Amino acid sequence: MTALDFTPAPGAAPFPRMVLAQAGAEIRAMLRNGEQLLLTLVIPVLLLVGFSLAPLIDMGEGRRIDFLAPGVLALAVMSTAFTGQAIATGFERRYGVLKRLGATPLSRAGLMMAKTAAVVAVEGIQAVVIVAVGLALGWRPQGSFLSAALLIVVGTAAFSGLGLLMAGTLRAEATLAAANLVYLVLLGAGGVIFPLSKFPEGVRPVLEGLPISALTGGLRAVLTDGAALPLVPLAVLTAWAVLSLGLVSRTFRWE
Repeated sequence: MTALDFTPAPGAAPFPRMVLAQAGAEIRAMLRNGEQLLLTLVIPVLLLVGFSLAPLIDMGEGRRIDFLAPGVLALAVMSTAFTGQAIATGFERRYGVLKRLGATPLSRAGLMMAKTAAVVAVEGIQAVVIVAVGLALGWRPQGSFLSAALLIVVGTAAFSGLGLLMAGTLRAEATLAAANLVYLVLLGAGGVIFPLSKFPEGVRPVLEGLPISALTGGLRAVLTDGAALPLVPLAVLTAWAVLSLGLVSRTFRWE
């Protein structure tokens, strides 16, 4: 063995390995954060169990669990991709974390890929927990799971774009307040718990154009009614994704 065998080989790790390492750090940070855990798992599960067992709201015909489970899945996507990501990214920008990470060998594009991978991974955990609770409550989903997965992916893109748009343009404190306010408004007006048919006819077209309404309605059509891929909700989510991500690419500030 020669001295050359101990010669260090400086340089960055392969790009995929860096992305996976950063994604792992992002996932651990999400799951260790009490507020994040409350938004992503505790609140959706409590809403699913509470409103399924207690007849507090008239949800129309059909079983309560069949109406609620798809809506809670949509809420979980919004809580992770929009609310949680907006708040976390806003404070990372304020404290200079994004600036420092963007200057590492990972690159800013790699950082965005890692954040996206972390969001998808957490959504997978949410889906497993919510579906398990729903099945225990008597939910029997039907339809194409591939169609449901496509709606969730496009919905994730739409909510991620909106979350990053908010985090990249507002101050961290303003992002915290605005993200939580939007979460509560969309929870009440997005068809998650209250059927859109309960709202006045004049505001329904506006509510149906919201990303949470499109995702909730699309998942409900597939998983409850067994419908084919609903094109109108998919088109609404796609439009929100293209618009929000396009604006993010032009307006996001790293400092």
